[in-house]
Amino acid sequence: MEREELLRKVTLFSVLKDSDIKSLADFCAERSFREGQTLVQQGEPGVGLYIIKTGKVKIVKKTASGQDLEIAILGPGEFFGEMSVLDDAPRSASVAALEDTRCLFLTAWDFKARMKVHPEIALQILPVVVQRFRETNERLLALSAL
Repeated sequence: MEREELLRKVTLFSVLKDSDIKSLADFCAERSFREGQTLVQQGEPGVGLYIIKTGKVKIVKKTASGQDLEIAILGPGEFFGEMSVLDDAPRSASVAALEDTRCLFLTAWDFKARMKVHPEIALQILPVVVQRFRETNERLLALSAL
């Protein structure tokens, strides 16, 4: 799948014009990961946003008690890494490849620059971040009830 075609399908960028999608695609690098490989580690600096091109990843958060809490499984067209890119905080969860996976990678610097030029991207990302936060809270509450 071509970069531009993939970016058009990602909710964050669906509001952008074709010329903006093309410009954004030029900023993306491609990264490949083997099955079982860790893409990002909880607690590390968040240096960019990942958009899954092929494959699947599992997002896992280690709780204060040391338990691994599976947050989500994501596939092609989905993204992760947006939270730490937005707030410059360390990664809030780890992400591992469930199968061989290829991603587009957009650095935090380039992503923030794109949001300054296209603030509508920020409006697209807000509901996603809120939904992911709610889901994580629900899982943590369920875990604490056990």
